[in-house]
Amino acid sequence: MNYVDGFVAAVVTDKRENYCQHAKMAAAVFKENGALRVVECWGDDVPEGKLTSFPLAVKREAHETVVFSWIVWPSKAVRDAGMKATMEDKRLVGVEMPFDGKRLIYGGFEVLMDV
Repeated sequence: MNYVDGFVAAVVTDKRENYCQHAKMAAAVFKENGALRVVECWGDDVPEGKLTSFPLAVKREAHETVVFSWIVWPSKAVRDAGMKATMEDKRLVGVEMPFDGKRLIYGGFEVLMDV
């Protein structure tokens, strides 16, 4: 079964194109390092919650939009090696991320079902 990394972040709405450019570059590196698929989603219908929500989780500010992303890998072993190689790739080292990394939510997930 595949392995998935998931991400939620808040991006300054006016910096959508910057985010897209960064995401395309990163996606190419992830794919070179074994990722099967990289998906980036720009928030369109992301309601504010009272107790929990995507906006609350990333402390979204009024001038920001929530992005939701995931990377599909063939296995956790491929992910571990691919993620390490990606984080060390010279094309990404030192590149300023187009979002506040301190508010990034991320994690790796074992796939239970893929219908």
